[in-house]
Amino acid sequence: MKKKVVIPAVLLIAALAAGGAYFTHIQPLEKVDATPAPPKVPIVAGTVAQHDVPIYLTGVGTVIAYNTDVVRAQIQGQIISINFTEGQTVHAGDLLAQIDPRPYQALIEQYTGNLERDQAQLKNAEANLTRYTTLGNKGWATPQLIETQQAQVGELQAAIKTDQALIDAAKVQLSYTRLTSPIDGVVGIRQIDVGNIISPSNTNGLVVVTQLHPISLIFTLPETSLPQIQQQQQKTKSPLTVFAYNQDNSMQLDQGVLGLVNNEILQTTGSIQLKANFDNKANKLWPGELVNARLLVDTRHDGLTVPAAVVQQGAKGPYAYVVNPDDTVAIRPIKVAQTSDGQALIDSGLKANEQVVVDGQYKLQPGTHVTILHGQAAQEAAAQDALQAPIP
Repeated sequence: MKKKVVIPAVLLIAALAAGGAYFTHIQPLEKVDATPAPPKVPIVAGTVAQHDVPIYLTGVGTVIAYNTDVVRAQIQGQIISINFTEGQTVHAGDLLAQIDPRPYQALIEQYTGNLERDQAQLKNAEANLTRYTTLGNKGWATPQLIETQQAQVGELQAAIKTDQALIDAAKVQLSYTRLTSPIDGVVGIRQIDVGNIISPSNTNGLVVVTQLHPISLIFTLPETSLPQIQQQQQKTKSPLTVFAYNQDNSMQLDQGVLGLVNNEILQTTGSIQLKANFDNKANKLWPGELVNARLLVDTRHDGLTVPAAVVQQGAKGPYAYVVNPDDTVAIRPIKVAQTSDGQALIDSGLKANEQVVVDGQYKLQPGTHVTILHGQAAQEAAAQDALQAPIP
């Protein structure tokens, strides 16, 4: 039989204690943090720029022709020719249509014949008056005969004046057979065809001629803008500049000058009417067109601007997310003077060269750590955020 080895309990406990101490010394326990730091939020950032910024008053207006004329007949007659093409550019005095001139030419010939007849009779009457006067001086002709002859001369002189007046009137009537353009412009749709009878009673006339160079724009602004406009007019002593843009403000159509501030305020809308004139050399402005007008009233020197997407709206007004040096963001209340061409002019709340969040604001809270995206990554993030951003 094998003998059992009995280890005293005291020695066993001591050995276990020593082994635990050795293990603890060789491999200490590590302390684990149960709350890891949240990941940084990717954003697109921009810098607050400082430069001269134009200050505009913006309104909506309608383009009107500088002059519009309906070419109407001043006499009655048959149209024998049309001398223009619809949509053609014409100049003042260009022949547009011809009315049959023959009836009026015949009248001129008739009145000319009467004039020549009366002139011949006057010549004979004046010769008789000369003879009667000579005889009267010698006592061979009575005063009554001389007076009668003088009256005949006067009557024929009056008849000649009447004949001449009739000829002049007939010539005027003959000139009306030529329907000409009264202004430089573009002709519209023809209202009557060759062979038809035209008269002053035809309200539509022959055609409408519209002057496009220059052209005008009538637009409205709130009546509260009037003092600022008047102040700038007194300051500059020259016409204020007006820019015309298409309805979505994506294209500048032309640049002109302010010609008129209307002499009354529209009580129904609380607005003022203004009229601007444009050279319109490129024909980008067309009568009846609805356009946006920008009236340049001042220039803010060293103004601060940010992309319009930086400006957020909250319960207390506009604000922006500013990126701090430690890559955290903070909310900064701001005051916006105007937004134009995708840029917001900041009155207060930001400083030049500060970094602000342009895209990704809906994922942020004050104190959030961020990482700034650049280049293609920034473009892709902006496109993705546009799809995922909550609808306001």
